[in-house]
Amino acid sequence: MRFNNNVKFYSEVAEHYDPEVGHYVGGEELVAELIANVTDLGTNRSAQLFGNVDTRAQVIRLACPVGAVWSYCTIDDSSTQYVQTTVRDPLKAHTLIVGERK
Repeated sequence: MRFNNNVKFYSEVAEHYDPEVGHYVGGEELVAELIANVTDLGTNRSAQLFGNVDTRAQVIRLACPVGAVWSYCTIDDSSTQYVQTTVRDPLKAHTLIVGERK
């Protein structure tokens, strides 16, 4: 299995004013950037999970878990945002199934 894709994980914490710092904090923030193996979910599995094949889902295989709370991810600097649908922890890799954000 080749880990040839770059996946960036972002957090969307509500922006708020922090009086200790003296300015607004929060908002969109990059929390992790990992290499991964990314493949399409496939029509059969997509129909089983979502009940239709209109959902563009990807399978992301990571060498280790993300280790941070994240809201969405992007794959290879694409503008498409993906949200987590399912997580699996098999013996060799950490697997995420993500669907396109609407």
